[in-house]
Amino acid sequence: MSDTGSHNVSEPHEHLPATGAAHGASAEVRHDPFGNPGHPEHEFRRQDIDEKAAKHSERVVAGLFTLSMLGTLGFIASFVIFPVDKYIYVFPFGHVSALNFSLGLTLSLALVGIGAGAVHWARTLMSDEELTDERHAADADDELRATMEAQWKQGVKESGFGRRKLVRNTMLGALTLVPLSAVVILRDLGPLPEDKLRHTAWAKGKALINPNTNKPLRPEDIPVGSLTFAQPEGLNEESDDFQQQIAKAALMVVRLKPEDIKDKKELSWSHEGIVAFSKICTHVGCPVSLYEQQTHHVLCPCHQSTFDLSDGARVIFGPAGHRLPQLHISVNGEGNLVAMSDFEVPVGPAFWERG
Repeated sequence: MSDTGSHNVSEPHEHLPATGAAHGASAEVRHDPFGNPGHPEHEFRRQDIDEKAAKHSERVVAGLFTLSMLGTLGFIASFVIFPVDKYIYVFPFGHVSALNFSLGLTLSLALVGIGAGAVHWARTLMSDEELTDERHAADADDELRATMEAQWKQGVKESGFGRRKLVRNTMLGALTLVPLSAVVILRDLGPLPEDKLRHTAWAKGKALINPNTNKPLRPEDIPVGSLTFAQPEGLNEESDDFQQQIAKAALMVVRLKPEDIKDKKELSWSHEGIVAFSKICTHVGCPVSLYEQQTHHVLCPCHQSTFDLSDGARVIFGPAGHRLPQLHISVNGEGNLVAMSDFEVPVGPAFWERG
């Protein structure tokens, strides 16, 4: 019985490795999934060993950078060549704006050329040998700074930036030209305002027209304490630029008692207590229209800027930074209210040139 028991105990060990050391090594490899496998052996690229292939890659990179420059120049030229209203047929999109299509195509070439050139340069001509370094503290010491500077210089040397002048010069040309696309886009936001912000449709001799009746306003049409609106003579609601003109020329006309007017200039620019001010709020351009008869205050409904029309329309409350511009008015030979000039200062939201 003892022999049989001994045989049964020893039988399961017949298939174990011959040595305990071998068993331990096998277990260590099998149970260490996070072990560092190391870098594979470095394989040289064709460009590393064949200067002819390297020159070919250099020409490809230079060609991509040159393509980017041509794309930028084409982008700028598109603004000159194609009018806004020209349409062309492009399969499969159908009829599209020639200007938009050319802008998108040329800008894509400019950006893709730079990106593809940089990627091809890095993959074929720059050093591709992987290096490892131990994690270090965030604060670099003098030795580390010197090491990084040396590595930077070595990287520049290996990239061929100084030696491969064709790649360098075409890359610099592409990077220099592509920002011009942004300049052209910003220029296309609209025509330059020039001095248009400083002038409106008002001029000497132009009658104040009631926009509801399209007839000239007369002093007797405006009782004391009332507010009405006016627009310059000659504006046509059917014209293409009517909205642009009325946005600057909209006028509110109020009749006060002459003795209630505190500002001497306002009094001299009025007619029998009738004063005219821009309807456009000097904060963000909302239409001012809420009039308090007893206080002579007018309120902007957007942000509650309040102006005193008996004191030169100065700001007494709210975010507006400037008083409402006053229009100098009088009466012509026909008894109609007319402007004596344009507004003295720009209307609407103030800009820095306005005093």
